[in-house]
Amino acid sequence: MAVTAAASEQQGRAAWRKVVAPYEHSERWRANWQLADTLIPYAALWFALFLSLQVSYWLTLALAVLAAGFMVRLFIFFHDCGHRSFYTSRKANAALGYFLGVLVFEPCDLWWDEHNIHHASAGNLDKRGIGDIPTLTAQEYLRASPWTRFKYRVERYPLTLLLIGAPFVFIVLNRFPSRRADKRERRSVHLTNLGIAGVAAILCYLMGWKAYLAIQLPIIVFGSAAGMWLFYVQHQFEGVYWRRTNEWRYEEVALQGSSYYHLPAILRWFTGNIGFHHVHHLSARIPNYLLQRCHDENPLFHRVKRLTMTGSLHCTPLRVWDEQNRQLIGFPEMERRVAAGLITL
Repeated sequence: MAVTAAASEQQGRAAWRKVVAPYEHSERWRANWQLADTLIPYAALWFALFLSLQVSYWLTLALAVLAAGFMVRLFIFFHDCGHRSFYTSRKANAALGYFLGVLVFEPCDLWWDEHNIHHASAGNLDKRGIGDIPTLTAQEYLRASPWTRFKYRVERYPLTLLLIGAPFVFIVLNRFPSRRADKRERRSVHLTNLGIAGVAAILCYLMGWKAYLAIQLPIIVFGSAAGMWLFYVQHQFEGVYWRRTNEWRYEEVALQGSSYYHLPAILRWFTGNIGFHHVHHLSARIPNYLLQRCHDENPLFHRVKRLTMTGSLHCTPLRVWDEQNRQLIGFPEMERRVAAGLITL
């Protein structure tokens, strides 16, 4: 039986590898064009934002929302560099990654390593805690202390997560290496901090520190909130896949544990097609500019549940994983199931 199961899993892997392999290649001209059509408008927006300060700060905030969209797009390029999918060259990906990391306030080596751990452990109940949004099982929550429950509720509240947690991560937490960081990862944090300080110093000299902060802070707040929302709905939705190690399967977590977030064309552009997250998790070597094509051309992906913008709002009340019934649920539903005996400690 074990041999049969292993053989079946190997055949399944061969099948999906055959599907994604034709798209696992970089196209230099498309990568260069993406950089041009994003970096140039982003720089122009910074100039427009500076001018807008002389008109109205409301205009500045409106333009900052647009600039945050470009920041999200740059973050996707930074993300692709970590998967070595933006360019073919390892050195080119590393060099561009360091540069983009300064613009999006992310230390590349540290974030890339943690993100790769996320790809290798997403949906695994035994390997939570690195590169993911904290998620407790219902049983873990019910057994926790009142203080732990309170913190968890605060952390999982959407407005806290998006408007406080996300900017705090980008502005503060990313400036310090994690405890598990090795020498290379620590170096990337320090080099990124130096780069950010250098860019900030130049812009403060050109426009003044007040103008710099008035522009940079809202861009980070809006951009990080948008990025956190995308990451949230990609792995926190009704029907999501979570399993213990002995049942965890890579293909299943990609196709069932990563959402297909169906966005309008303009938002697909700003988010670098990351809404095709099921494709990305099946093969992180596919560059952002080939994700939609891979999805559209292969029936394997057409059975994946589509999450719309309206439907994604229903993800926000989901808080804990009911391991016994294999569902992500909210607190009221958890309490109802406990009362009905459907969840037991």
